[in-house]
Amino acid sequence: MVALRLCRLDALLEGRALGFDPLHEGRDSVFALRHRQTVRVYRNSCPHLAVPLEYRKDRFLSADGQRIICYAHGAQFLPDSGECVHGPCRGQSLTALAWVEEDGWLLLPKAQLALWQA
Repeated sequence: MVALRLCRLDALLEGRALGFDPLHEGRDSVFALRHRQTVRVYRNSCPHLAVPLEYRKDRFLSADGQRIICYAHGAQFLPDSGECVHGPCRGQSLTALAWVEEDGWLLLPKAQLALWQA
């Protein structure tokens, strides 16, 4: 399997998120978070306006780490499912990406990237 290393899994702390630029476009197109000890990876794009979620590097979550926030218009998403529970895209969801672990690394299969490059 061809995959890209995003980070060491132990770098993802509970209630924190990290953004990554696997497409080398100069912006974080995916982000990963740890919520209730489970790691999730999402595409960094709000389903409402297709804009990046964070207002600055790695700022994807609310202050208490309990919601993913789109800082463009205040939409709120559940970290464990990506579902929008507040805001103009209520009922829609972030795009979750499958990931794998290898030797303590969080890897994103290149096939996941191809899903939105086409």
